Amino acid sequence: MQNSFITDDFLLHNDFAKKLYHDFAKTQPIYDYHSHLSPKDIAEDRQFENITQLWIEGDHYKWRAMRANGIDEKYITGDASDFEKFQKYAETLPNTLRNPLYHWTHLELQRYFGITELLNAESAQRIYDSCNELLKKPAYSVRNLLHKMNVKMVGTTDDPIDDLQYHKQLLEEGFTISVLPTFRPDKATEIEKGDAFVLWIKKLERVVSFRIQNFNDLVKALRKRHDFFHEMGCRISDHGHASFYNAASTQEEINLIFEKGMQSEPLTSVEIEKYKSALLYEIAVMNHKKSWVQQFHVGAIRNNNSKMMNLIGPDQGFDSIGDLTMAQSMSGFFDKLNSNDALTKTIVYNLNPRDNEMMASMAANFNDGSVPGKMQYGAAWWFLDQKDGMQKQLDVLSNFGLLSRFVGMLTDSRSFLSFPRHEYFRRILCNVLGEEMEKAELPNDMNLIGDLVQKICSENAVQYFDFHQK
Repeated sequence: MQNSFITDDFLLHNDFAKKLYHDFAKTQPIYDYHSHLSPKDIAEDRQFENITQLWIEGDHYKWRAMRANGIDEKYITGDASDFEKFQKYAETLPNTLRNPLYHWTHLELQRYFGITELLNAESAQRIYDSCNELLKKPAYSVRNLLHKMNVKMVGTTDDPIDDLQYHKQLLEEGFTISVLPTFRPDKATEIEKGDAFVLWIKKLERVVSFRIQNFNDLVKALRKRHDFFHEMGCRISDHGHASFYNAASTQEEINLIFEKGMQSEPLTSVEIEKYKSALLYEIAVMNHKKSWVQQFHVGAIRNNNSKMMNLIGPDQGFDSIGDLTMAQSMSGFFDKLNSNDALTKTIVYNLNPRDNEMMASMAANFNDGSVPGKMQYGAAWWFLDQKDGMQKQLDVLSNFGLLSRFVGMLTDSRSFLSFPRHEYFRRILCNVLGEEMEKAELPNDMNLIGDLVQKICSENAVQYFDFHQK
């Protein structure tokens, strides 16, 4: 059976949309400025043994669908064979109709492996064998998978204590795709995690070669790592939190809270918020001094299923959308930075669609004319990373800001097969614009609208992040 629905004009519903995509978007290079790809796999040019290891391991989207379909955990994160896991995903896929997985899965099979057959229980063995045969070839090494999708830049996500040895290796080698680290200091802010927080601070001490006895020492240590990351080509920090934080405190208070945290003593919610507020402010100041871009991913409630957390650990696909109110704290956090002339280029991402308009309008409050699109309302993220979510993000950004300054899509993925998500986004973007051209809500000027498409697909990101093509 042929996969007839993924055609050349997939998601493109009129002639304007088709021309925009094929003439202006399709061949644009990819600057994937936020991902969770392994720099080790890129440096070592890993050759995956089979499609399960490349495509299903670590993919929370697929795992959640399989659980919803009644698949036993043995075939998800358990000890089943790689083929058994693939077979169970194949059995699940026909039940994902209208879920983005159905589109993504068939796009990825077609773009990387040339497979147009629908994946299901009956076709699983054929597709598994066909993919695995191709994965043996040099053209399917990690680096060549990136080249295949015309990727020019990959931004990884890295802990401040990381030695960045693989980034250094790639830099010294002169690898033709830029693989740049991103400073992700979340563990430094997670004082509520008790022993895990203390353990991480001790690791940081070993990396910076001095004792961290108070809050100022911690800031000094993070600044040292921030400097190191900058030397290694990092120009982006990333922060994943439930909300924004903007609680006032004194230096004495913060040192006392830090001391309690280092003793793994219980902390009040007020103390936790004060600590996070103070530390995130200091890191934001560092970002401004180096003219970095900072990203804030807010709104997730993580590890909700305590039973599964105890059985298989954190970050296994049991996260969801949160509903915290955050307008006041977001306003106060950015206002403090802005008032002290310490607000750098910033991208904000929300997880609750309820917050779309609030986030976009709040971010726009702090544009100052110094940089085009300085405050960005970021791409549809995580649970919103699907057709409806992308369309809504484009509409909200257009209504409250400048779509023309948008830095475009990203994968936010751990999979080297996820880059067709850029294509998915580009098709949706072109269709949105094409439909409005057909309705005469936008000018019938293909060069004008085509230029907008090219900017969003790649050119704005190059300018905003100051990427240099190799």
